[in-house]
Amino acid sequence: MSRTAPQIVDAVRPEDYEPGTISRLMVDIAHDGLSQAIRLPVLLARGARPGPVFGVTAAVHGNELNGIPVIQRLFARLDPTQLRGTVVGVIVVNVPGLFANTRLFLDGWDLNHAFPGREDGDAAAVYVHRFVERIVSRFDSLVDLHTASFGRVNSLYVRADMTDRETATMAYLQRPQIILHNPPSDRTLRGAAAELGIPAITLEIGNPQRYNLDFIKRAHVGLRAVLANAGMVRRRAVALGPPPILCERSRWMYTDHGGLLDVFVGVTDHVTTAQRVAHLTNPYGDIIAEYHAPESGVIVGHSVNPVSQTGARILHLGVPALEDDPRFHYRFSDLEIAP
Repeated sequence: MSRTAPQIVDAVRPEDYEPGTISRLMVDIAHDGLSQAIRLPVLLARGARPGPVFGVTAAVHGNELNGIPVIQRLFARLDPTQLRGTVVGVIVVNVPGLFANTRLFLDGWDLNHAFPGREDGDAAAVYVHRFVERIVSRFDSLVDLHTASFGRVNSLYVRADMTDRETATMAYLQRPQIILHNPPSDRTLRGAAAELGIPAITLEIGNPQRYNLDFIKRAHVGLRAVLANAGMVRRRAVALGPPPILCERSRWMYTDHGGLLDVFVGVTDHVTTAQRVAHLTNPYGDIIAEYHAPESGVIVGHSVNPVSQTGARILHLGVPALEDDPRFHYRFSDLEIAP
């Protein structure tokens, strides 16, 4: 991939680029208080042969960085002369949040609760509206890359509608540790894509504000598998690894008192009903509250920040689906997923 200066554009139009090339773009989205443009860095690989447009997005939350090197690796290893279709990588969605080392947008909004936005709304609403209109609407499928938020750690897991064949296939191809059945919300990027008829999943890649190298590598391999399954790149034989744990639903546990939190379980650990999973102490070291698993399940993620006000998150508990659950017709073992 040549180190050419990025081209400034007002929207992503794959048809504008020469087949068999990779282009660097800066897409105008908004302006700051000094009239300076806020632009999103984008990589676009247009294949030598026609085909679908696959989109991958990172850093909708400004502190969720693992998706950035995933996109960089994906494009560094793409050969556009052998590619069928187009791959679009939005390297950073929340540019102001990235600069500020914060999860949120300029006005304190969580962008992933602002979709699909509005043309005449506040700053966050306009920003996400233009992002969808100028970039996402061109996609035929989407993988949205996230991480845990500050003070928490995550497994490598996927949120997807597992009753839908396309999104279930994309989820399994990522080879995550855990999959949460989670129909898209109408305020998320995934939900906005679904409203446009674009199959989309969310991939949660470990922890915030740092690079988790093992998960980055696994996420890159998963994206290549999605592209291979769509016939966009050549299939490669890789080890499948253990099947992910499919969860029918999940729930968060919260503190009912303030104090210093200590969580005793780790990500992907299995817990049983009433198992002691955490406690709170006061500043003197006295235990003031103990917490037990409300039901059996698997730990999707948990808090690592001891300082916890009343209502702080303790852990994210996934509830595994039954093998014979009729809602989930598409299982890991039933799909041809080797790339």
